[in-house]
Amino acid sequence: MTESPAMNAVVRHLLIVYHSQTGHTRTMARAVAHGARRVTDVEIRLKMALRAGLDDLLWAHGLLLGTPENFGYMSGAMKNFLDRTYYPAQGKIGGLPYAVFISAGNDGSGALTSIERIARGYPLKPVCDPIVARGELTAEVLRQCEELGETMASGVAWGIF
Repeated sequence: MTESPAMNAVVRHLLIVYHSQTGHTRTMARAVAHGARRVTDVEIRLKMALRAGLDDLLWAHGLLLGTPENFGYMSGAMKNFLDRTYYPAQGKIGGLPYAVFISAGNDGSGALTSIERIARGYPLKPVCDPIVARGELTAEVLRQCEELGETMASGVAWGIF
């Protein structure tokens, strides 16, 4: 008999942290959360970056970070979340699986590179390709966001990541 997460006494947790100025990244975050909720064996927290903190990060078995591209960089609120949690999390979350979704006016590469650089320092473990939505959101981008959420939640539930 194969053991499923439902048979396991340990509940797994997925944290989705995002910042949104225009609403695009919030829409993406909600799509990510919608996809993640398809996996019933994982508890989801969807938090704005300025409201998320160390306790949320330590609670998580997986992390999704969503940001707009601001001046070729991640949002100040996302940087604030990473700054506030970086040193206190040292030695406590090594190898935490993570992925990124970005709403970009340009190519999103600066925002992605800055997050990846900081993530290596935690260290976090990248487990899914980033989603970078350039310009207006499309149904295809939102489908990809849902898929990202479901993939992360499944990987966390089954201990794949």
